[in-house]
Amino acid sequence: MTDLISAAITVVGEVKSYAHPADRGNKVARSSCPECGCAIYSKNSGVPGMIFLRASSLDDPDQVTPQMIVYASRAPKWDVMDASLTSFPEMPEGGAQAAMK
Repeated sequence: MTDLISAAITVVGEVKSYAHPADRGNKVARSSCPECGCAIYSKNSGVPGMIFLRASSLDDPDQVTPQMIVYASRAPKWDVMDASLTSFPEMPEGGAQAAMK
């Protein structure tokens, strides 16, 4: 586990990661459980220092509060999103990190 991840979160057990190109050409590394394949977190080379945790991987998902919605155009019709959150149909110009400033 890298220092970046261990400084921000605690992952118990092993993870398996694979990287692929993102929409804007950055590399996205997705990490999951090597046993069951459950997604845990991802990192994007375009936003170093940020870790994107899957809420389903948390012991208590209510401990975090969403800050924005990205890729809203890709959500299924049945997904009711919080209208009070800033929402982007795709990745905002400059990436999520720029949109949070």
